[in-house]
Amino acid sequence: MPHYVQAQTRVHEDRRDWHNLRAMVPFLWEYRGRALFALLCLVLAKVANVGVPLAFKQIVDALGPRDTALVLPVSLLAAYGVLKLASSAFNELRDAVFARVRYHAMRRLSTRVLKHLHELSLRFHLERQTGAISRDLERGTRSVSSILNYMVFSIIPMVVEFSLVAAVLLVQYDPVFTFVTFVTVGIYVAFTFAVTEWRMEYRHTMNRLDSRANTQAFDSLINYETVKYFGNERLELERFDHTLEGWEQAAVKSQTSMSLLNFGQGAIIAVGVTAIMFFAAHGVVQGRMTLGDLVLVNAFLLQLFIPLNFLGIVYRQIKYALADMDLIFKLLERQPEIRDKPGASPLRVTEGAIRFEHVDFAYQPNRQILRDVDFEIPPGRKVAVVGHSGAGKSTLARLLFRFYDVTGGRILIDDQDIREVTQASLREAIGIVPQDTVLFNDTIYYNVLYGRPDASREEVERAAEMAHILTFIESLPEGWETVVGERGLKLSGGEKQRVAIARAILKRPRILVFDEATSSLDSHTEQAIQETLREVAANHTTLVIAHRLSTVVDADRILVMAQGRIAERGTHAELLARKGLYSRMWALQQQDREAVTEGGE
Repeated sequence: MPHYVQAQTRVHEDRRDWHNLRAMVPFLWEYRGRALFALLCLVLAKVANVGVPLAFKQIVDALGPRDTALVLPVSLLAAYGVLKLASSAFNELRDAVFARVRYHAMRRLSTRVLKHLHELSLRFHLERQTGAISRDLERGTRSVSSILNYMVFSIIPMVVEFSLVAAVLLVQYDPVFTFVTFVTVGIYVAFTFAVTEWRMEYRHTMNRLDSRANTQAFDSLINYETVKYFGNERLELERFDHTLEGWEQAAVKSQTSMSLLNFGQGAIIAVGVTAIMFFAAHGVVQGRMTLGDLVLVNAFLLQLFIPLNFLGIVYRQIKYALADMDLIFKLLERQPEIRDKPGASPLRVTEGAIRFEHVDFAYQPNRQILRDVDFEIPPGRKVAVVGHSGAGKSTLARLLFRFYDVTGGRILIDDQDIREVTQASLREAIGIVPQDTVLFNDTIYYNVLYGRPDASREEVERAAEMAHILTFIESLPEGWETVVGERGLKLSGGEKQRVAIARAILKRPRILVFDEATSSLDSHTEQAIQETLREVAANHTTLVIAHRLSTVVDADRILVMAQGRIAERGTHAELLARKGLYSRMWALQQQDREAVTEGGE
């Protein structure tokens, strides 16, 4: 990479770092009083810490060679002990006071990030890599604690102590001591920053490969059954290990370059300390300094250079934390694709009439999904949408929920354009039983209650009874407290869908959407659920998306979609009489059903 490009990149990263540090301030502001008090404790601890060598110098001089009899310097010894105690006490008080600030900032940032992730569009969540997002969130949240920890417990104390020591040396001793100290620290800091910046590339590579390996591991475990079906355990391990091999190479380079950094730091400190001690010893020999002064200068250097020895580690960790934090703040800066318009009002559902008015939609500019889709669902009526896979049926439900905005036309509920109302009120009015039911890794009770968290126990049990799942739940050893596993994997497809149906019933929405709601049920259960769905939908405006035509024969109107358009519309009888696409689909499905029946016999 050309030098000017590297320079531009560093300038950009520096700007991002300062931007991210400023962005962190609001998360601290709530406890600003505590933060200021912690800083005060920090300063007082360092004042006491610098006072310890001064008291020790006085003790050494008081006990040094003299003509008169030695007298125990009780007051100096007491002062020495008090200063040591004060330094420790103020340090611990600082830690205790600042703990609330640090952990509250972590909590607020974590909550803010999760809230923002929920605000981002469905498109983002379909394209995201769950494993990488999880690892980035973990590192990003931890980075806030790291930044605060290093700033308050390392950087600021180091600066305060260095300033106090420099002031004492400048006032009481020859300027050469201050000069050598400043030059040594300056060279040390410059060397540390330069080498650490060079090493950051390895850390970025490690982070990237770590996130990739985590994503691959998540994918292979989430798709456990698929891996087993195809016997691809070796493939998954090889893919995972190949990524970790790159991570290992970057980690080794990072570690070996750190040895170079540590040796360089040690060499700079050794030269600086030797020079300072040479001048101090020379002053003692000439009689311009006492033994106490020599001890004081040595103690000051130890106090400065021992924490300074960790500057490389601190700087490196801060840079790593800033890099991790950048991932989080870039995520927070990402704007949701679907947003409420300024001043958007809640949806007012009076009758529940739905109208798709000449709707066009494309996920990508070159991938048109819906073309001039125009239909209406009168209040309290049931309209079914059928068609082959890929015809655009499920897209209608996503548009109705406003997971995406239409690219042409509009969708109305009771004559209100859904783009003009709040998303929360829109989704509150609609209940759905999706084709792919995903449950939380919690109890069955929690998953049903999720439809309306303030519902009573009796209402939850009534919803389960209406969904024909109550008997099954009560037959389980742990009943309602049965944990369903990640994504509900401990339940069968039919059981999961019945939980989803109970959840939708409990929500009591004005509008219902059934997206292949009985696709995973056996024929006997399907008939029972269909009767339940008819009861539930009796007084609701209902959109049914189905592949099995037998499940929608009772619909008030059936729309047949093909290639993103409505090819036919009418009742079941009307469409059969038309001898068109619907009639052919019906005949094919009846043949399939007869074949299955004969095979079962």
